[in-house]
Amino acid sequence: MKKLYPDARSALDGVLRNDMLVVAGGFGLCGIPERLIDAVVESGVSGLTVASNNAGIDNEGLGKLLRTRQIAKMIASYVGENKEFERQFLARELEVEFCPQGTLAERMRAGGAGIPGFYTRTGVGTQVADGKETKLFNNKEYVLEHGIFADLALVKAWKADETGNLVFRKTARNFNMPAATCGKICVVEVEELVPTGSLDPDCIHLPGVYVQRMIVGAPYDKKIEFRTTRQRQDA
Repeated sequence: MKKLYPDARSALDGVLRNDMLVVAGGFGLCGIPERLIDAVVESGVSGLTVASNNAGIDNEGLGKLLRTRQIAKMIASYVGENKEFERQFLARELEVEFCPQGTLAERMRAGGAGIPGFYTRTGVGTQVADGKETKLFNNKEYVLEHGIFADLALVKAWKADETGNLVFRKTARNFNMPAATCGKICVVEVEELVPTGSLDPDCIHLPGVYVQRMIVGAPYDKKIEFRTTRQRQDA
């Protein structure tokens, strides 16, 4: 099966639709599928539910989809860097489901493993547990969390071979890996494509069986969220 597409728009052709559940990898601006996000913006689809660790920042990452009002609901852990997110949330224009960071990663992993739900101590006695089923195990209360089964996973990887085996670079591995497994269709953008058989099997983070489509997105302008400088002082 052909997995490599010439660009993000063609890789998402026939996949996107209104009101779908999309899971996106990345942490802040690290490891985000920015080429694919741009293609979603250009497509004009709306009413999206997006599950991701955060919603990017203003005008970067998923913040672009917030700016164009294509996201109806966010399932996220940390959203403190996005003023447009804050504005839409406080104005009740955006539905938000806050989820502890580890729980969100496990919900993605559970969905990828076909696990519909699991119990966790995280969130017990807080607003996170409101309206959720709880159960006692060894006289301790646990909250039932549901696995995420997404229509589409958007993922960023460092290297891929022609069959879709992926290698992630450093911290970009954290949410991209579980996100890739829980989508019915997984579309990946990579920095470098290498021949099949050239990757060390012991260094492959995600097998190609999870990947349906991919593009080469390089070159990238590696962005940072904050830049803090100070005057150099004499030693």
